[in-house]
Amino acid sequence: MLSISEIKELLATPQKIVITTHHKPDGDAMGSSLGLYAYLIQMGHHVKVITPTDYPYFLHWLPNNSDVIIYTEQTEEAARLVEEAAMIFCLDFNTLSRINELGELVRASAAYKIMIDHHLEPEDFDDYRHWSINACAAAQLVYEFIVNELQDGKRMNKDIATCLYTGIMTDSGSFRFQSADSAVYRIAADLIDLGAEHWRIHQLVYDNATENRLRFLGHCISNKLEILREFNTAIISVTKEELREFNIVTGDTEGIVNYALSVNGIRLAAFIIERTDKVKLSLRSTGDFPANEICKKYFNGGGHRNAAGGFSDKNLEDTIQEFKTILTEYKTQLLQ
Repeated sequence: MLSISEIKELLATPQKIVITTHHKPDGDAMGSSLGLYAYLIQMGHHVKVITPTDYPYFLHWLPNNSDVIIYTEQTEEAARLVEEAAMIFCLDFNTLSRINELGELVRASAAYKIMIDHHLEPEDFDDYRHWSINACAAAQLVYEFIVNELQDGKRMNKDIATCLYTGIMTDSGSFRFQSADSAVYRIAADLIDLGAEHWRIHQLVYDNATENRLRFLGHCISNKLEILREFNTAIISVTKEELREFNIVTGDTEGIVNYALSVNGIRLAAFIIERTDKVKLSLRSTGDFPANEICKKYFNGGGHRNAAGGFSDKNLEDTIQEFKTILTEYKTQLLQ
């Protein structure tokens, strides 16, 4: 592993740098990536953010969003940038499978690889790691990397603050999750002092739905919500046909699982979506119930204790039935 002094030495002269983040990036992925981008650009580096796929429309307002390269749309350019990079920052993921085909390009690259992440069980592909499962967001770790590790807080500005606040806000559930401890609030306060307009950021992310998304949400809650009181569990499932009917695009399904979890007495919620190639699952839980254990053990995934995801190669109906069967194994925990 490189030391922080070696990282500082590398960053002391202009470098070709790539920043990348996970498949279907969320607010933390894009906020941390564009926040770090705004910092490195100030230092004179040649920087590009490359995402493996597209990402939600309600994040396109972020500073410097127009400079982002989407791998699936600009494959050749992305591959060239990775090959030419001297440093690659890997944000909000810790295994290269999370960036799809881009992962093999990163693995093969001779660049120094810097991981900044808060997920369990990191893969050993990196040369430097700023990692903590106790952090509420990768954006929190980017803030700490700049301010504490690099000791370069003087370069923090409004663009960086706006991006990092977005990442922290979204991954902490608007500061309501257990991971949002007092240190997170102090960082948020510093970001507000630096120019992050917290009220505007919240509005742009959460009060920016399309009509299709709102009608789809109503359909999910009214027609697709299933409550299993014997397991204190709620399920929302949607078919490919329903996604087409409501013209659902990337970002439109984000957060819907939390509505199922908000039902009184529910300890575990599942949002199960039939996609073109696989059935995707998004799980949320309360307290100490291990949603990530279910995803890792049964659905080729993982994540955090209270927020995890995975997929199944079975059809939608069989996946739902498998999930319900698995609940019997966890009944005691769910009924506590």
